[in-house]
Amino acid sequence: MTDQPVASTEPAPSAAPHQDAPHPLRSVYTSNLPGLFDQLGISLVVTTYQAGKVILIRKEGDGLNTHFVAYQKPMGLAADNGRMAIGSGNSIWLLHNMPAVAPKLEPLGQHDACYLPRRVHVTGDIDIHELGWGKGEELWFINTRFSTLCTLDDISSFVPRWRPRFVSALAPEDRCHLNGLCVRNGQPKFVTALGETDTPGGWRANKKDGGLLINVARNEIVLRGLSMPHSPRLYADRLWLLESGQGTLATVDVKPGSWQTVATLPGFTRGIDFVGPLAFIGLSQVRESAVFSGIPLIERQPERVCGVWVVNIQTGETVGFLRFEEGVQEVFAVQVIPARFPAILDWGDERLKTSYALPDEAMKEVKMTR
Repeated sequence: MTDQPVASTEPAPSAAPHQDAPHPLRSVYTSNLPGLFDQLGISLVVTTYQAGKVILIRKEGDGLNTHFVAYQKPMGLAADNGRMAIGSGNSIWLLHNMPAVAPKLEPLGQHDACYLPRRVHVTGDIDIHELGWGKGEELWFINTRFSTLCTLDDISSFVPRWRPRFVSALAPEDRCHLNGLCVRNGQPKFVTALGETDTPGGWRANKKDGGLLINVARNEIVLRGLSMPHSPRLYADRLWLLESGQGTLATVDVKPGSWQTVATLPGFTRGIDFVGPLAFIGLSQVRESAVFSGIPLIERQPERVCGVWVVNIQTGETVGFLRFEEGVQEVFAVQVIPARFPAILDWGDERLKTSYALPDEAMKEVKMTR
């Protein structure tokens, strides 16, 4: 690891982490992270359903700024420089970046992106897990309660498009705990599930090593024997996934049906994004509850942490981390944003009243005012 962490409450030299001022949602981070964010020109968006927040992690001055926006049970996240989708307790929020709003936010001149809510689609409580953008404005999402992969239309709560062949019916019974989703070139490629089961909550009986990776197009199981897998991703000509029950990052060789651990981390791994040779991985403390008892991570790592770990995917080494000290115990999604200091305006923000987005043709007729 490039920066060895040392507990500190003050801005520290290069070998020590920085700690935010006392706050109910406190975090510490290795001091190399602000420079890394600056070098890459990025920020992070993180969801935590346990704390009910969407978190923006941004470089500010010589440190990192963690900005929290309240959402009801936010989980799945799909974001890029132009749009963002957030799966919440009973709905999906669709936001768009309006760059013209960003310079008007305080402190003036600091923000370079601003995501405003445009639509909210009420799905009902379907336990939405990972999301991914398809072609155009199509959004794919995991409907865990109904064990199905879905999209949206203007009328339906959700549109079922695919489910594992071993799930015999569409029912709100969480039969296999479908959870992770990989979308590539506008199409879903892989999903993960916690069990090859077709009974209500049946996956719970063998969560230790009953996990699956499934090829969506072929509806074929690629891997069995995984421990609570999550977050399949295609990146740098390789297939990656998080074996959450082991607390690891792994690569998959599809043809022989095998996987290899790249990094072992001190928490329940869930949520990942990549930039260059780096992976930004969400870690959760997870409680020793009925859901998480008996998994290898609990036995290996009695004290688990929550935050975002940065791993070099070529070496498996930890480059740096941001660790939540209070208030946040579980992370679901981690997404890199190609903006240095983005903002999210929530539904009650007064600035929504005077922020207008118009079609290009209509903009030609707008009288500009100062």
